[in-house]
Amino acid sequence: MHQIVTKPIDSTSRWWVLAIVVAAQFMFGVDAFIVNVAVPTIAVELQATPAQIESVIAIYLIAYATLVVTGGRLGDIHGTKNVFLAGVLGFTLTSLWCGLAQSGLELIIARLAQGATAALMVPQVLATLHLLFTDESRGRAFAVYGIVLGLAGAAGFLLGGLLLTVDLAGTGWRSVFFVNVPGGLAIAAAAWRIMPSAPRRSGTRLDIKGSVVLFAGLLCLIGPLLFGHDVGWSLWLWAVMALGGVILAGFLKLEHAVARAGGMPLIDLTLLSDAAFLRGLGAAFFFFLANLSFYLVMTLFMQRGLEIPPLTAGMAFLPLALAFVVASRHSGARAQHRGSRVLIEGCAIQVAGLAALALVAGYVDAASPLLLALTMIIFGYGQGLVMAPLSGVVLSTVKPVAAGSASGIYGTIAQIGNAAGVAAIGAVFFAIEALQSARAGFVVSLGLFVTLIMICAAFLTWLRRAST
Repeated sequence: MHQIVTKPIDSTSRWWVLAIVVAAQFMFGVDAFIVNVAVPTIAVELQATPAQIESVIAIYLIAYATLVVTGGRLGDIHGTKNVFLAGVLGFTLTSLWCGLAQSGLELIIARLAQGATAALMVPQVLATLHLLFTDESRGRAFAVYGIVLGLAGAAGFLLGGLLLTVDLAGTGWRSVFFVNVPGGLAIAAAAWRIMPSAPRRSGTRLDIKGSVVLFAGLLCLIGPLLFGHDVGWSLWLWAVMALGGVILAGFLKLEHAVARAGGMPLIDLTLLSDAAFLRGLGAAFFFFLANLSFYLVMTLFMQRGLEIPPLTAGMAFLPLALAFVVASRHSGARAQHRGSRVLIEGCAIQVAGLAALALVAGYVDAASPLLLALTMIIFGYGQGLVMAPLSGVVLSTVKPVAAGSASGIYGTIAQIGNAAGVAAIGAVFFAIEALQSARAGFVVSLGLFVTLIMICAAFLTWLRRAST
């Protein structure tokens, strides 16, 4: 059987395990948002091009996206605890490397390694929730998970602005990476003592060929988006992206061949026949296309377009993050009873918030941080209604034996969306900023976000039909 612990875990202990794994998710989330705040400062100090600015964020997401399925499958094979520990320790060490980087190229390489280690750590979070909480407490557990996502955003923005302003020990932007080191060590120590162990699945091994092919396909598909602006969107970029699509099609054929040969494919192929799961993945993809890219564009608009200092810009996101937490607090239990309908309502609220931001940007010449903060509350509340229960809704039809694989696939789709959104919408923002202004680039980006959220809502409506 899959993921049978050596001894039963009692009801109290599983909540401590939940605290450990969501602490790791918190660290991962803080890292994503704290770097967003620091990117304009890093760009100035390292004299980075737009492609390099995007790469600091997107190369991390690409590494994560291309390897997270492998990380989830390793959890299926070796047990979530072992792989979780390896991921946490690796994430801690690579965070230290990022902080010590002496050049833009070294920072990008370190971020690549950091994303790879996150791919070991994060899939075990959702897999652990899915395996430990199968009763009426499931809604509460995923609500806690959603609240932590919101708190991570608030902490990331606030801590990023604070660290850049204080310039602790003269470390400047480097401190945004150093902050992960003590947290990572504490999480690893707690996990070593409290998380239940799971026996290795005998007679199984990782599908190495599948891992390599998936990595190559996703890298070819997403990577060129980072450099399109710098090379004028040359034809060879589109050729590489097309090659990525061909490789991914070949990946599915390879996985079927592995299964026919009696091996263990990188992805559980039974998931491909689960209509609700596939439609949920579609919703997740379009939702995350408008996730980190929104925060990147919003940060660039405030700091480059309105010349708002990093700390003030970071604090402007706090009301949004708090609204996210409030929405997350209630959405988990509501989604358990009402399903994807709650998420569709959240999409509508996000669209309303984006429209309000467009009005402010279009008709207020020098929008204050307070006005922007109050307007973003609407978007943050809608995002909390969607993000907190989204993973639980997508994984609701998945059998425990496929929990790690399904969590890895969900993580891959989410981070492909994040990376593609940062690269593509970031490129649109920079192009329009160069031709007109940061304000114009921001308004056009908001229109793209509205389109993506509406497509997400359409997939969620389709998901409801598959679930009934």
